[in-house]
Amino acid sequence: MSSDVRQGAGQEAGQREGAGTTPRVDASERESRAVAEEARETEWRRPSFAKGLYLGHFDLDLVHPHPRASSEDEARGEEFLARLREVCATIDGARIEREARIPDEDLARLAEIGTFGMKIPREYGGLGLTMSAYGKALMLIGSAHPSLGALVSAHQSIGVPEPVKLVGTAEQKQAFLPRCAAGSISAFLLTEPDVGSDPARMASTATPTEDGTAYLLDGVKLWTTNGVVAELLVVMARVPEHDGQRGGITAFVVDGTAEGITVERRNSFMGLKGIENGLTRFHQVRVPAGNRLGKEGEGLRIALTTLNAGRLSIPAMCAAAGKWSLKIAREWSAERVQWGRPIGEHGAVAEKIAFIAATTYGLESVLELSAQLADAGSKDIRIEAALAKLWSSEMAWRIADELVQVRGGRGYETAESLRARGERAVPAEQMLRDLRINRIFEGSTEIMHLLIAREAVDAHLKAAGALAEKDATLEDKARAAAGASGFYAKWLPQLVAGRGAVPTSYAEFGHLARHLRSVERSSRKLARQTFYGMSRWQAGMEYRQAFLGRVVDIGAELFAMTAACSRAEMLRTDDEARGRSAYRLADTFCEQSRLRVEALFTALWSNTDDDDRRLAQGVLAGDYTWLEEGVLDPSEGTGPWIAPWSPGASEVESVWRAVR
Repeated sequence: MSSDVRQGAGQEAGQREGAGTTPRVDASERESRAVAEEARETEWRRPSFAKGLYLGHFDLDLVHPHPRASSEDEARGEEFLARLREVCATIDGARIEREARIPDEDLARLAEIGTFGMKIPREYGGLGLTMSAYGKALMLIGSAHPSLGALVSAHQSIGVPEPVKLVGTAEQKQAFLPRCAAGSISAFLLTEPDVGSDPARMASTATPTEDGTAYLLDGVKLWTTNGVVAELLVVMARVPEHDGQRGGITAFVVDGTAEGITVERRNSFMGLKGIENGLTRFHQVRVPAGNRLGKEGEGLRIALTTLNAGRLSIPAMCAAAGKWSLKIAREWSAERVQWGRPIGEHGAVAEKIAFIAATTYGLESVLELSAQLADAGSKDIRIEAALAKLWSSEMAWRIADELVQVRGGRGYETAESLRARGERAVPAEQMLRDLRINRIFEGSTEIMHLLIAREAVDAHLKAAGALAEKDATLEDKARAAAGASGFYAKWLPQLVAGRGAVPTSYAEFGHLARHLRSVERSSRKLARQTFYGMSRWQAGMEYRQAFLGRVVDIGAELFAMTAACSRAEMLRTDDEARGRSAYRLADTFCEQSRLRVEALFTALWSNTDDDDRRLAQGVLAGDYTWLEEGVLDPSEGTGPWIAPWSPGASEVESVWRAVR
């Protein structure tokens, strides 16, 4: 990182537009990119199946035979899931939805059976469950009410337990993990009112004390999931340059009850009505130096490492939503009669039921393969986990939308309204609302496209060198071209032919073999198309976000198809009858997925991207404001787009509450 970038990344939040205004850290596009690049894991010490997909290397041996937990781990997981099911059966999801709050007694019962320590090692009082068992637990919890799933996953997937387990010192693990396992809820605080996916502009600061024994934390954090009830917080803040140290964005474990912390409000949303999400202010909060996670400046890297497996909580919730949707669609479509037949027998509805069933199988397959890979620990799953989050959140939303359509007017009606007139209280519209956030949580779809695309094209960027840098000189580009030609001369011929072109390949998968051959061919085609894009746009490739998004989506579908086939074969070896059923689901899922892949390949080069970009520029320039005439805007005059804030003590009473 260059000195000017270090200076930009290390500036204190003292650059202000004026007294009382929001603190700003100036960060150019180049500086923001540098901060993001520094946080990336750049080395690949273990093989990655998904990374290979984008390079045209379909290495099925990395995911098949399907990885599995040991019999001991599986038994411990099943024993806990049985206890968890009993507790979840007592939870009144309708009450949570109605009161917009999770009852403390529900949380106490979950804590009593060890729910808050599922992923914490047993030596620290946790259950030490596998990621696969954790995913199944989240499916159960989320089906009781999605707000519960959000609370438990935020605590364990991105809250204190995961980063402390990964990078904490022995002292930190002993101090914090037993508390978390016993039920002390934790939260993760990164986003600020004016800072989302561009952490280079983070304004919250952690200033070292003169004696070096502590940091003084100042700032405001927005959308702090669990922040309203959390006893322990992981907080990201900018440490200024000091004593020859470059500082930078750093992670801290902070006691949620410390003096100077105020939860100023509890936010409410279109869904997840029971979520304990707040706006948290820090004013001169003293944080012991021993509570710093890792070194100064390593905060974002720690956050990204935490998310490698942490993101799998969302696929678990999505798979649960698919399972419930399938049950409701099946039962309702057999009961509801129109034109002399159950609606499920009409082609238009049957198509939706088939999509829900096949995609639910795909969702669970993606979750199970990703979780088992994470448990095995022998593969690098950063791309797999990101793909699972991206693909699952998009497909589950489509399932929920289709379920509402299958239910018709009753799908749009609330469960309470249905109950009031004596009908089964099916919360289909609630699920649609609750699932919508998953396309934003832990990296929006757009950000996930960029994150995965960066990894997918990494080999091209390294090969292209200066060709991919817009500020490079002609001389540098000429040298880079010579180097790139050597790489591509070896790599491109490997993409011409492969096992997918051999009719007998993957024969052990029976009639699913043709889908795996298609995946192999599509992987090579995807690699070639990515190369064509790099050749055409070079340094401008990063601005072709629609193109990169489609590249990522193709890889996601190929990963999902592979997971579906590998799981079907695993189920067949365990139980022939269930295996046949799984094969039918996998077959239909792959047929549907292949159509999506075909459409995405076509859209790589046949699209309206340039027209869309020009039109958007015109809209932003105000060329089409006449099109907005004739309506009222009820939001006008209600406040600024982003509420300003300034450092200092809070002027309101904290809404934080203890749940035990």
